[in-house]
Amino acid sequence: MTRNGHTINILKKTVDKLSEEHSLKGLFHEHLDDDPLPSSKALEEVIEIARSIFFPGFYGKSSVNMQTLNYHIGVNVEKLHKLLYQQILAGLCIQKPKECESVESVNTIVKKRAKDITMRVIEKLPEVRRVLATDVQAAYNGDPAAVSYGEIISCYPVIKALTNYRLAHEIFLEEVPLIPRMITEMAHSETGIDIHPAAKIGECFTIDHGTGVVIGATCIIGNNVKLYQGVTLGAKSFPLDAKGNPIKGIPRHPILEDNVIVYANATILGRVTIGEGCVVGANVWVTRSMKPRTRKYKKDKQDNLDLEYNNGTGI
Repeated sequence: MTRNGHTINILKKTVDKLSEEHSLKGLFHEHLDDDPLPSSKALEEVIEIARSIFFPGFYGKSSVNMQTLNYHIGVNVEKLHKLLYQQILAGLCIQKPKECESVESVNTIVKKRAKDITMRVIEKLPEVRRVLATDVQAAYNGDPAAVSYGEIISCYPVIKALTNYRLAHEIFLEEVPLIPRMITEMAHSETGIDIHPAAKIGECFTIDHGTGVVIGATCIIGNNVKLYQGVTLGAKSFPLDAKGNPIKGIPRHPILEDNVIVYANATILGRVTIGEGCVVGANVWVTRSMKPRTRKYKKDKQDNLDLEYNNGTGI
C-alpha cells in the first residue's frame, strides 16, 4: 500500500468510528430538511440590537437624538424581530413535539409557534426596559464611585449581564429550548456573571463588581437586592431517582426576599429563605434559612501571620 493509500485508509477508519451510532448517544441531533440552526453569532447580534433598543445612544452603530429616536428604535425592533424569530424557530426545532415529524409539520406547527412567541417577546420589550431602568438606578445608588447613569450603562458588567438575562428569561417563559441558555452564557463569558435564565429576579437588582457570581435556575430574588462579587446562590444536594440520576426541575436554590444584601464570596446553598432585610457577610457559608432583618457574619479569626506581626516579631 502506498503512503497516500495508507493515509486514506486511516482517515476512512477514523470517520467510520466517529460515525458509529452507539458512540453518538446524546451527542447528535438529527435535522429535518431546512431545519435552521441555533447560531451564537446571530444571538450576539440579537443582544447588540436589544441593548441599542433598551439604551439608545449608549449602544448601536448610529448617532441618535430625540428627533430620530423613533426611527432608530423602529429600525432596530424590525431587525430584532427578524433575527429573534429565526433563533426561536431554531430552538423549537431542536425539541420538536411528536406531531412534527415532517417538513410539512415544521412549516405549519413550529413556524406558527415561533412567530407567536416572537411577537409576545417583542411586546414585552417596554416592560423589560422599565425593569432594567430600575437595575441601572440600583447600581448607581449603590456605588459611590459611579458618576452617571451613562457610566453604569456603558461600563458596569451587571447591566450587560442583566440585559441578557431579562431578555432570555422572557424567552425561557415561552418554553423555548436552548436559546435562553445560550444568551445568558454569552453574558457569562463577557462578564463573569452566571445567571440561569430560569431564575426569578425582581426589580432594583444589582451586583457590585460582578465577577464570579452564580445564580441557580430555581433561585427567587425579590426587589432591592444587592450582591457582591463571588456570591454563589447554589444547590446543596440533588435528590436522585431510582437509577441514581439527579431529579430535574425541583426547587433547590435559595430564596432571597426584598432588601437583602449579600457580601463578597458568600455562599448560600439549598432551598433556604433569606428573609426580608437580611445581611449576609463576606465569606459566609449559609445552609439554613434566616429570619427577616437578621445578620450573619464570619467570626473574626487571626491567622498565624497576624499573630506573629501583632506580637512584635515582624514579618
